[in-house]
Amino acid sequence: MRTENLLRARTAVVALGALSVVAFAACGSDGEPAAIAVPPTQVPATAVPTTPPTTSFDVTIENVGTVFDFTGTGVGGDAPAGPGDSFTFEFDAAPGSALSFATMFVPSNDFFFAPGEDGIALFDSEGSPISGDVTSAVSLWDAGTEADQEPGAGSEQPLMNGGNADDTADTNTSVREAADTFGNLPAVGDVVKVSLDHLSGSRFMATIENVSTPDTISTADGANSAVPLTPPVWVVHSAPAPLFSIGEADRGEGLETLAETGSPATLSASLTTRTGLTSPLAPGAFAVHTSDDPIFTDGAPDRGEGLEALAEDGSPDALSTALAGVSGVISAGAFAVPSGSSDPGPLFPGSSYSFTFTAEPGDNLSFATMLVQTNDLFYGPNGKGIALFDGSGNPVSGDITSQLLLWDAGTETNQSPGTGSDQAPRQAGANTGDAESGNVQIVQDEFSYPGVSDIVRVTITPGN
Repeated sequence: MRTENLLRARTAVVALGALSVVAFAACGSDGEPAAIAVPPTQVPATAVPTTPPTTSFDVTIENVGTVFDFTGTGVGGDAPAGPGDSFTFEFDAAPGSALSFATMFVPSNDFFFAPGEDGIALFDSEGSPISGDVTSAVSLWDAGTEADQEPGAGSEQPLMNGGNADDTADTNTSVREAADTFGNLPAVGDVVKVSLDHLSGSRFMATIENVSTPDTISTADGANSAVPLTPPVWVVHSAPAPLFSIGEADRGEGLETLAETGSPATLSASLTTRTGLTSPLAPGAFAVHTSDDPIFTDGAPDRGEGLEALAEDGSPDALSTALAGVSGVISAGAFAVPSGSSDPGPLFPGSSYSFTFTAEPGDNLSFATMLVQTNDLFYGPNGKGIALFDGSGNPVSGDITSQLLLWDAGTETNQSPGTGSDQAPRQAGANTGDAESGNVQIVQDEFSYPGVSDIVRVTITPGN
C-alpha cells in the first residue's frame, strides 16, 4: 500500500514570492494527496551577486589658450617729461627677449625716439641679464605720416597747433630715420638717456631720462628750446618689429597718434590685446576613486608620490603609478599624447589630450595637468574630485571646466609666469629651482594668471 501511495504521489507547486518551490505530496489514508507545508525558511536559494552597471567615459582636455605676440606692455608715465625729468617702469622678461618703446620728440610733426626693429637686448649671448646705459640702441624716427617742418618752429606741431592731428600728410609714407632737413636736429644723446637695471630674476627696470636743455634746439628765427618727451609706450618681445617696420608705412595701430600728438592710448590698447601668457599644458595623471584626496590634500604638503614631478616638470609617470595603489582608487592612468600625434608631448593652444575609463555610480574623477609656464602650478578639481553620476544615477556629460582650479604644489618657489629662469621651458634641468617646502593650495602670490577657462577646457562624454 505504501508503494502504491508513493507511486500515486504527484507534484505540488508552492509559489513563494518570485520563487517557485517544487514539493512532493504523499497520498493520505483516503488516497488523496496530503499537503506538505514548506516553510519559506526551508526554501533553497542561490545568492546572485548584483553588480551595478558600469559606464564608459571619454574625457577631453583642450588647451584653449591664446598665442600672444608679446609678454609685457605698458605706458611708462602719465605726463610729459621736461629737462631733468624721467620715466621709469618695471617689467619681467625671459632670455631671448628685447625691449622696445616709442616716445614723441615733441617739437616735431611726427618724430619719435625708439630702438630699431630688434629692440634693446635684455640678455647677452650667454643668457646673462644686461644692465647699464643702452642709449646707443635708440634712434630718432620719422613716422612718415605728417609732412615735416622745422623742428621747434612748425605751425602744425603739437606745441603750435594744440595737438591737432589733422595736418598735412607726408608724401613719403615709410617709417625711416629722421632726416636733419633743416639743420637743427640734436643728437639722440643730447635729448634722451636710456638705461636698464636688472633687479632680480626676470625683473628689470628701464629709465628714460630727458637730458635736453633750454638750448638744445635753435630755430632759424633765433628761438631756443628744450625737447619735451611724451609718456612712452613699451613692449617686451622676442620677434622683431613690434611697433614698426623700417621702410614700410605705419600700420595704423596707434603709432601715428603717438608720433603726431604724443598720446599713448591707442598704441597701448593695440599692444595690450596682443600681450599675455602663452602656455602649453603638460602630460597629466588621472584617477577614478571613491575616497577623497587621492592626489593631494588641500593645505597639506605634497606627499612625495609624484605630484612634484608632474607640477614642476610635466612628468606624470610616477604619480599615475602611485595612484594605482591608493586606497579608494578604482583605476588610474596617464594622458600624454596630444590628439593626432603618435608621440607624447606638451599640449599647445589648439590641441587636446583624451583618455577613457569606466565607472559606476558613486565614483569620482580627479586629474592634474601642469601649467607649463610656471614653477609648480597645475590644474585639477578639488580633493573630492568630479562626481561622475548625478543624484539619480545618471552619468554626467558636457563641459566640466567650472570645477577646475589652479593649484600650487608648494614644492618650488614661484617666479613670474612665462619668464622665470627655473620654469620648465628655461630651467637647466628637471627638478631644479629653489625648494619651497610649502603646502598644496590654490595659488595665491603676487603674480597675475589667466582665468582657468582662458587656458583649459575639459569635457566629458559618457558611452555605453
